[in-house]
Amino acid sequence: MTELDAQEFVTRFADAWATRDGEAFLAVWHPDGKLHSPFYNRVIAGCEIGKLSEMQKTQLPHLTWTLIGWTWRDNIIVIEWETSNRYGEKSVTWRGVDKLTIREGKIIEEIVYVDTAPIQAQRAGRPFDALVQLPASLV
Repeated sequence: MTELDAQEFVTRFADAWATRDGEAFLAVWHPDGKLHSPFYNRVIAGCEIGKLSEMQKTQLPHLTWTLIGWTWRDNIIVIEWETSNRYGEKSVTWRGVDKLTIREGKIIEEIVYVDTAPIQAQRAGRPFDALVQLPASLV
């Protein structure tokens, strides 16, 4: 994959998120692809991505996704993103990274790396305290 191929793919991927269109997602996914994400209770097949997108729009109508940056090497693209959603009256924003393995111009495997603990605490109405409590200054 060339840098131009990678750039064009990232643009199509970001556009799919911007429109949240199931067909746009299917266009970037290999049907035999696998999505590994801590947000789901199982691995999602590439052929299921369109339905997953439609389900997300229904269940998470306020979900946003923003491309922060990306890099690539060989057939691997790594994308940093920021997402937000409302849970009741509160909005929560988090960042993550996706490692995409590309075959024939489509995702054959995606691994989502994100810390879900703050999101789960927010959703459950619990405070999320940092594991390490620091003083106001370390100087």
